[in-house]
Amino acid sequence: MTKNKIKIRALLRFGLLAVLIAFLVFISYELGIIEFFLNEEKLKNFINSLGPLGFVGFILIQAFQVVAAPIPGEVTGLLGGYLYGTVGGAILSTIGLTLGSVIAFILGRIFGKPFVERVVDPVILNKFDYLLHHKGAFLVFFLFLIPGFPKDYLSYFLGLSRLSVLEFTIIAGIGRLLGTVLLSLGGSYLRHHEYVKFLSLAGVAIVIMIIVWMFKDKMERLFRIWHIKKYKRDKERKKNKTTT
Repeated sequence: MTKNKIKIRALLRFGLLAVLIAFLVFISYELGIIEFFLNEEKLKNFINSLGPLGFVGFILIQAFQVVAAPIPGEVTGLLGGYLYGTVGGAILSTIGLTLGSVIAFILGRIFGKPFVERVVDPVILNKFDYLLHHKGAFLVFFLFLIPGFPKDYLSYFLGLSRLSVLEFTIIAGIGRLLGTVLLSLGGSYLRHHEYVKFLSLAGVAIVIMIIVWMFKDKMERLFRIWHIKKYKRDKERKKNKTTT
């Protein structure tokens, strides 16, 4: 009887959350919020309109675009560098992106697998399900370093893992830093009309992205094999300790 009550409560909680998400998505499209996040000029005008509190608005925008995973972060990343320079943009973006990642992580942990399966692409769930069997903090950190990797979706997914909130916060903050700095640098170039430098940076980024995507499947396969082997070794080590 108790188990049935727990299941019913879990279903009700999940049902209410699903309705809330559907409502928020509907309102977002109706009010043009999605379009707003995709329009750099509108974002810039909104942040400027906040005056001294503009940096707070920018942090919240960065956090929201992580939680609303389909919204690309490149626009807001460039905007941070444009408005606040390379260093200021990188710092504020890192705070916002880390905050959004932690929120996604906590939502995944609180509402569990049924919620994550609705938010995260099934392909990503199948590819990285091995991360749920062992902490693998170093491997997760390495995945966060890879340019173009779906870090927003991974944040929700990792809520199901054995990582603690603190471990994930550190990984998300440092792991996103390289891409954040590059986007902030690009935004700074645009602000100072240094278009040759911007195009050079964009060219390097595109080359890196192409190389990563060419070897992405092989890298992911190697990560999976390495992680599973490590998990088995650790399990065997624990088993040996208990028997001695």
